[in-house]
Amino acid sequence: MNLPSYADGVPSVTTPQMIEVDRAMVEDYRIELIQMMENAGRNLAHLARVRFLEGNPLGKPITAIAGTGGNGGGAMVAARRLHGWGARLVVLIPDPDQAFTPIPAHQLDILRRIGVPVLPAAQAPDSVPPSLILDGLIGYSLRGAPRGPAADLIRWANQQAAPVLSLDVPSGVDAGTGTLHDPAIRATATMTLALPKEGLRKGEVAGCVGELYLADISVPPQLYESPALGLSVGAIFAEADVVRLR
Repeated sequence: MNLPSYADGVPSVTTPQMIEVDRAMVEDYRIELIQMMENAGRNLAHLARVRFLEGNPLGKPITAIAGTGGNGGGAMVAARRLHGWGARLVVLIPDPDQAFTPIPAHQLDILRRIGVPVLPAAQAPDSVPPSLILDGLIGYSLRGAPRGPAADLIRWANQQAAPVLSLDVPSGVDAGTGTLHDPAIRATATMTLALPKEGLRKGEVAGCVGELYLADISVPPQLYESPALGLSVGAIFAEADVVRLR
């Protein structure tokens, strides 16, 4: 796997700062959520392929757990990509279709149209163990411990022998504070977006975050330099769309 790595020099962001990044992307720069979601999902699928699937997803069983918000949408984009690359995908969702926000609902509709099995949490299959689990259940908007079917899916994922690749933040981990809720995904690797979230670098969450990667979602450098953020961020992604943070 030829991904550049960074030992230091990449700033972290708080949850309010990430909310500001999302706001400015859409309102100031007209980079829409669906564009960011496509970038996130494509990079997640690429990292899955090169890190966990020996460079070739063909025929390999993969399960994605996808929530109703932006993280779920990104995981569904990755599932679509991997399906197109020949993997055998199953997507597990914690809530009925009508609970999904509009853009993730659009991604869900695409999956159904291309024939990717989408199942409720209670129907998690146990006949074919997955080679990889993609975690896009809950992102940095987590408020308190996961409950209900979302919690059931986290427990299911933690019980599997397969590695888990989390999108942005392991579900059940507070990205701002680093608080570990019960339950929380124990990821083999986490691919966070734009800049690492402050809580992911807390020592106590290392066992849930696993290897930490950073992916480009096309945030303009000027956005980080704005008075609202005041961050100095270099050309992190000059060599690759996904880099490893050490």
